[in-house]
Amino acid sequence: MTAPAQSTTATAQRHLLLNMTANGSLGPEGEDLLVVRRGEGPYVEDADGRRYIDGLSGLYCCQLGYSYGPEFAEAAEKQLRELCYSPLWTGSAHPTAIELAERLSRIAPVDIEHTFFASGGAEAVETAWKIARRYHALRGEPGRTKAIARRGAYHGLTIGTLSLTDDPGLTEPYGPPAIDTRFVSNTNRFGLAPEYVDDETFTSRLLAELEAVILAEGPETVAMLIAEPVQNRGGCITPPEGYWQGLRALADRYGFLLVADEVITAFGRVGEWFGGDRYGARPDIVTVAKGITAGYAPMGATLVGNRVVEVINQPGEVLNHGYTFAGHPLSAAIALRSLEIMERDRILDNVRGLQDHLATRMNALTDLPIVGDVRGAGFFYACELVGDLDDGGFSDLARAGLIVDLIPRRLREAGLLARVYNRTAPLVQIAPPLISDRALLDRIAEIIADTLDEASARL
Repeated sequence: MTAPAQSTTATAQRHLLLNMTANGSLGPEGEDLLVVRRGEGPYVEDADGRRYIDGLSGLYCCQLGYSYGPEFAEAAEKQLRELCYSPLWTGSAHPTAIELAERLSRIAPVDIEHTFFASGGAEAVETAWKIARRYHALRGEPGRTKAIARRGAYHGLTIGTLSLTDDPGLTEPYGPPAIDTRFVSNTNRFGLAPEYVDDETFTSRLLAELEAVILAEGPETVAMLIAEPVQNRGGCITPPEGYWQGLRALADRYGFLLVADEVITAFGRVGEWFGGDRYGARPDIVTVAKGITAGYAPMGATLVGNRVVEVINQPGEVLNHGYTFAGHPLSAAIALRSLEIMERDRILDNVRGLQDHLATRMNALTDLPIVGDVRGAGFFYACELVGDLDDGGFSDLARAGLIVDLIPRRLREAGLLARVYNRTAPLVQIAPPLISDRALLDRIAEIIADTLDEASARL
């Protein structure tokens, strides 16, 4: 670690608590801290001047990379000269939030025309839950107090959203869940019997399992089901054909609300404004964040369907829920400019035009012994790794040597920031900026291939 990085790491160790980090392990004698100081195009630069391809778009946020700063600065300055802050609270609003809500209604899934703003994705998911509970209570069904989520999913780290994940490493330190949640299978078919390769068979199995859970719990107790169009955790898990249509049918049959968590998949990540559109989803509620501002400001939102709003907006009924910085004028102005840039520069077309090429390059990685499966869509892919044990798992030695050490180190040494999971299934995941061109996508695939080829040889 050179002098600038040493200095910033030492300061961080003294004063900064990082998210999802063993903070006590940082420091000159411990783990390295990547300090990102600037960005340009699809690249970022660290405190020592080393340049990396940002293969994860920050944390799935920076859809447009890092070269649109002047345009966003212009939008921010204009907004701040007019109004720095005004709450969306007790009958008060401001023009920028109103304009953004209207703009979102024009690209949202069918029949979804209302927006409740938040500061991030977890708040958006909490809002979805509270709106679902309010909706059912106003319809005379206060007993609908349960949620259904999918195994391995992640929907946020607040106490409420933690209830929607089944990872004991995340949940157990904080005690009993705030929401009574039942978990069903996700749509990962890797490792399943060969007959489940067929979409119809796999979809039927998944929906039958879900219906059995609903009936066992009592349909009158279920408030909502939440799912990502492409599940992030577990490695870019796409749905089989007919799956989202089946979720819609079950929601209609048993009266619960269907929530699409699009915090990662919205705003072009899989080639559509909303990832669910790619798979025929018809949700009642959609949660978004991250890409809504292209990473230039914090914002989240819960988009709510007309039939839900008709109930919760009954005259005299109060939606007792809110956040101080919901729909902040600055964030709203930046979100509007981001949507404008995406349309003007045909960002979705770029993803649609290159997604097949990226799929080809990523799928070729299955030729490597360490790669068990490749899955994803758009500019969102993961490799699931297999190890030295008979069942495809990794021994402690191989996991420590490859997943914890060699693979993330070699990727970074080659100039690529990607996500290397060391929880549940070992994975290498990418979500490059949506401005990436063919040459950059090729370079990403080459770095991953070279790294995993070395890992295969050591395995």
